[in-house]
Amino acid sequence: MDTMNVSQPDKVTAKDKMLILTIIVVIIILAGLAILGFLVIKQGPDTVQGQVDATEIRISGKLPGRVEEIYVEEGAHVKQGDTLVRILSTLVEARLGQAEAMENVAKAANAKVDAGTRSQIITSAYELLQQAKAAEGIAKKTYERMESLYSKGVISEQKRDEAKAAYEAATAGVGVAESQYSLAKSGAQSEDKVAAEAMVNVAKGGVNEVNALLEDQYLTAPCDGEITEIYPNVSELVATGAPLMSLQKDDHWVVFNVRETLLKNIKMGTVLKIRIPALDIKTEAKVFYIKDLGTYANWQATKSTGDFDARTFQIKAWPIEKIENLRPGMSVILEDEKAEK
Repeated sequence: MDTMNVSQPDKVTAKDKMLILTIIVVIIILAGLAILGFLVIKQGPDTVQGQVDATEIRISGKLPGRVEEIYVEEGAHVKQGDTLVRILSTLVEARLGQAEAMENVAKAANAKVDAGTRSQIITSAYELLQQAKAAEGIAKKTYERMESLYSKGVISEQKRDEAKAAYEAATAGVGVAESQYSLAKSGAQSEDKVAAEAMVNVAKGGVNEVNALLEDQYLTAPCDGEITEIYPNVSELVATGAPLMSLQKDDHWVVFNVRETLLKNIKMGTVLKIRIPALDIKTEAKVFYIKDLGTYANWQATKSTGDFDARTFQIKAWPIEKIENLRPGMSVILEDEKAEK
């Protein structure tokens, strides 16, 4: 009778048992740490970060011409009234000479009307007419140039309209001068007097208009601040109203964009505790501006139920104390939204 071979099951060695036990212990430890962390570790408060901002002014003038000289550099700190740049316009200076000549002629014509000298009145009226026509020609060229710049989108519609109004005024001046000349030849003394006085006023208006343009020959700083950028170089041409440089005012404030859920302790006049990492300082700032940024800045809810979309509000605040070396663009951290009123 054959002896049957019965297979024996593999025995689990002590080494295998130890490996299994180690794995189980590690899993238990990891699970315990996860549970402990979930129960003990609390989520910290949200960090609200903003930045420093300031008012920036574009320096520009109404005098078209060539940049003759720039008296400041980028980064320079200026005081109110400091001269920044000089614009040279030979065309406007020539117009001033013509306007003054017209005024002198008008005054002379008026004086001669008073004297009753007929030949001199006629001559003066004729010269005044010629001056008016010359002024009309210059105004027409200026308007045509502005119309061309406007069609190219270089200047605004308002500047074009101002040039058109000046041209129409010059055309009207020619009409008045022709009327004066006609009256002088006809010998109507009383009408001569009225027209001569009117032409004196017209001529004075022309001189005042050109002087108003030349006031912007030298542009000055409207306030204290820092020159952040200069656009043209010396000798470059600039158009009416073109920005020449940017001036940043010394009026720094801090701005935050926060969810509406953080606004319950923030109102107009609230004093916020802030930290400026770049300067490693903590200070306070007083809220002076709160505004809804609109639906485009909503914080969308992450849950389909039990949550809601939160609107975003912009908050601006003045630092309570002057901060040295504070510059626009620096980050600002809101330390505690629970501030004192």
